Amino acid sequence: MEIREVSPGYALKAAKPAVPEGYKQTKVGAIPEDWECEKLEAFLSFISYGFTNPMPTVESGIYMVTAADIGDGRIQLDTARMTSLQAYKNLLTDKSRPRKNDILLTKDGTLGRLAVVGEETICINQSVAVIRTNRKADPLFIKFLLEGNSYQKRMIEDAGGSTIKHIYITIVDKMPIGLPSDVSEQRAIATALSDVDALLEELDRLIAKKRDIKQATMQQLLTGQTRLPGFEQEWETKRIGELLTICHGRNQHEVEVKDGQFPILATSGVIGTSKHALYNRPSVLIGRKGTINKPRYMATPFWSVDTLFYSVIEEDNDAKYLYYQFLMIDWLQYNEASGVPSLSARTIENIEINCPQPLEQRAISSVLSDLDTEIQFLEQSRTKTAAIKQAMMQDLLTGRIRLIETEAVAEAGV
Repeated sequence: MEIREVSPGYALKAAKPAVPEGYKQTKVGAIPEDWECEKLEAFLSFISYGFTNPMPTVESGIYMVTAADIGDGRIQLDTARMTSLQAYKNLLTDKSRPRKNDILLTKDGTLGRLAVVGEETICINQSVAVIRTNRKADPLFIKFLLEGNSYQKRMIEDAGGSTIKHIYITIVDKMPIGLPSDVSEQRAIATALSDVDALLEELDRLIAKKRDIKQATMQQLLTGQTRLPGFEQEWETKRIGELLTICHGRNQHEVEVKDGQFPILATSGVIGTSKHALYNRPSVLIGRKGTINKPRYMATPFWSVDTLFYSVIEEDNDAKYLYYQFLMIDWLQYNEASGVPSLSARTIENIEINCPQPLEQRAISSVLSDLDTEIQFLEQSRTKTAAIKQAMMQDLLTGRIRLIETEAVAEAGV
């Protein structure tokens, strides 16, 4: 490494990062030389807020899309209310009646969510802005671009309002953006990202389906409506206190260390690590104060704080089975406080449930555990796919990676 002396009173300027060959430095960073960088307004033919007047709500009619009805990159019609056809016709066409391929941007409350209008007929209110591109830009590409971290950060940082934040479209359309000059390249990038979105949507459907199957299976197996093969012995009604003993957690400060071997659990989840375990056998945990309606199961040693009960399982009963039974209980009906929700050990132990013998308990918990494993696998797949999409957005929307057209590949003999 070369070391250079600097005269007193002078300082070396930090060297600017080198721009790769074939790229140029712009207001949005380094982009390919054949891309352009302009304000967003250069690629729009229209941008506006939605209507502000109250709209009648009807059981069947035209969907009224608000900021709450836009999420995961799409319009969620299942949450949207409807208005009458006449009220829809009375709206200002461009301002509140988006067309196919218009981009919707949530500007109030939940900021920066985007979607592109498809074949559905909708109207929007003042919490949503409509953005219409011109011939120089593909709407789906612009939607993905504005979903990127840098543009989301800009919109939210520039948002105004003291109580409820607002994105101002007069600021949004002045944001500089970088994009391919060739709209066909924009469309190719948008198509690649849309394919990943389609995979994410399919995984969401599979996860929802598996959760529904699990819920139905729990309802059947945990009530004895459906019996597993080989089990015919009658179930008994028992107090929870006959199956397990509710125990209080303890203050964690004396045992908490930075890189401890055991998790410290609170009603919110893991809050630290401990050098000692408070309990080292499978256990069902339930909130004593605060969040009292989210039981959890621990098969490995842990430390529990004083707002989270843990349990000692009696005799040969199955902890995982009892955890699933806890999931079926409406814990909020047993709340004992008018302020912060609270439970007592006595209240929990006095609740009665129908219960089979330990062998059947284990068989039931095994079936439900298999369903949990399938759901967990799908959730992990979705997380990985979402991470892949973020990486693709970072590379494709900045031009770090260019898509090769099929015709060019064929001509090259690849």
